[in-house]
Amino acid sequence: MLKAAIVGMGKWGQTLVDSVQGKDGAGIRFVAGCTGRPERAADWAARQGVRILPSFEAVLADREVQAVAIASPHGMHAEQVIAAARAGKHVFVEKPFTMTKVSAEAAVDACRNAGVVLALGHNRRFLPAVAEMKAMLADGRLGTLLHVEGQFSGPGALAYKPGMWRANRAESPLGGMGGMGIHMVDMFINLAGRIAEVTVQSHARVLDNGLDDTTAGLFRFESGATANFATLAYAPRYWRVGLFGTDAWAVLHGHESLVTCRRDGTPEEKVFPVTDIERAELTAFAAAAAGGPAYPLPLQDAIHGVAVYEAMIGAAASGSTYRVA
Repeated sequence: MLKAAIVGMGKWGQTLVDSVQGKDGAGIRFVAGCTGRPERAADWAARQGVRILPSFEAVLADREVQAVAIASPHGMHAEQVIAAARAGKHVFVEKPFTMTKVSAEAAVDACRNAGVVLALGHNRRFLPAVAEMKAMLADGRLGTLLHVEGQFSGPGALAYKPGMWRANRAESPLGGMGGMGIHMVDMFINLAGRIAEVTVQSHARVLDNGLDDTTAGLFRFESGATANFATLAYAPRYWRVGLFGTDAWAVLHGHESLVTCRRDGTPEEKVFPVTDIERAELTAFAAAAAGGPAYPLPLQDAIHGVAVYEAMIGAAASGSTYRVA
């Protein structure tokens, strides 16, 4: 059983712990943690048996803690991952991994040098429907991939108030990208490979809290396939990713409904079981830390996702197409 600490006990940090705590087969138990406002998490931590420590440094010094799950503000991730690795702790980190490619590479190097597992929390990789889409690409059912479409939207930015870290443009430079859209970038990489260049428009049509509410992009993959993308931070929740090939298309609506259609065929729907993807990712992390199968998100994909995000920020600011470094 991997003994872990949660770093950041806000809504998402609590969601991660709740997904595995006290549940058979997870392979991980949270024993401690730290947070910026411990008084807000005290009752929850007591119910979950999580000791609240006074600082991140205290977490790293705690001998019982073998791993950390980082759910802190985005800008803190790189420094915390590097410090945890140097302390010999396995690391699970929420997305965005870091905010720059250089810092992502430094974090990966630190974990490799320390011999600890580094896992990135792109939980949609654990959806059975996504595994089916990958299989369709691999076995040729789609033919040659021509184009990918994706959107991940939701109304979360309505709740961002001045003083909240998510309301800071340094933490959320492209509206919904940090909280939602970065998942779709990883999905593109997972399904279609490395992204070569991006063109992005991002602006606020209705929000007045300093953040963008509409971010849209056109991507080109190294394979030559193209993609269009959107994340809306002031819209009803929506998730969709589609693959369009020469022989068939496959579109995932939400997490469970996969509709496919062959050329000159009739669309067919397959509904997959609901999956606790937070539990799945943490279970995979624990298994990797125990010497089992590698965590199913290659570290080069983690770095590339940050490079794409960084290029998107530059492309939106300049109004030009940016190559991904």
